[in-house]
Amino acid sequence: MPVTARLSRRFYETFGEEIANELVDWFNAVDLTYRADLRELNELNFARFDAKLEQRVAGLAATVEARFAALETRVDHGFAAHAAQMDAKLQAMRAELIKWMFLFWIGSVGLVLGINALG
Repeated sequence: MPVTARLSRRFYETFGEEIANELVDWFNAVDLTYRADLRELNELNFARFDAKLEQRVAGLAATVEARFAALETRVDHGFAAHAAQMDAKLQAMRAELIKWMFLFWIGSVGLVLGINALG
C-alpha cells in the first residue's frame, strides 16, 4: 500500500503549485524505488535463508537417519543375542524333558510288567 507524499498548503503557497507537485512526484518516485529495492533485498535474503534452512534440514535428516540405522543395528544384535540364549535354554529344557519322559515310560513299563507278573 503506497503512501503518497503530501506537502503543506504553505509549501504550495511559497514555492508554487508546479514546484511543489514536482517535489511530491519525486518523493513518490524515490519511495517506489526504495520499496522495490527493499522487496528485492528481502527476496534475496529469504532465498538465502530458505537455502540454509533446507541444507540444515537435510543435514538433520541425515543425522537422524544414521542414528536410526545405528539403533536398528544395535536392536537387531540384541534380539539375535537373546534369541540365541533362548534357543540354548529351550534345547536344555528339551533334553531335560526327554530325560524325564524316558524315566516315566520306564517306570510305567516296569509297573505294568510287575502287575502282569503278579497276575
